[in-house]
Amino acid sequence: MKVSARNQFKGTVSEVRPGSVYTEVLIRLKGGDTIVAMITKESAETLAIATGKEVIAMIKAPHVIIVTDFGGYRISARNQLHGTVTQVKPGAINSEVDVELSGGEKVAATVTNESVETLELCPGQLATAVFKAGSVILAVAD
Repeated sequence: MKVSARNQFKGTVSEVRPGSVYTEVLIRLKGGDTIVAMITKESAETLAIATGKEVIAMIKAPHVIIVTDFGGYRISARNQLHGTVTQVKPGAINSEVDVELSGGEKVAATVTNESVETLELCPGQLATAVFKAGSVILAVAD
């Protein structure tokens, strides 16, 4: 599969929570982290999403927010993956920031250069990659 989404995680569906319109799907990654996807009920049925099924969860890098300090606040985004910054690749306006999770998977985020400076992002820094469940696209093998 060739897609433009930089973040592609192979995982196994650990839980399916169907609703009247949307279905919440929990995907367990090899390193133990969990990604939550919110897809339409129709998509869940079309993809035959079920516990134990292998899926690929895709998230575009611009949909990922990097947090270094929650300042005592909680946020509504379901996906909050903790890790360590491994690379900051600056561009003219934006930078790509890679955060490595405990299981070795890497999450790429596209953030402004101003944010890189404000957050003082650099390799070795602890960070959390945050994204909404609705930003996750699921793929399954035929």
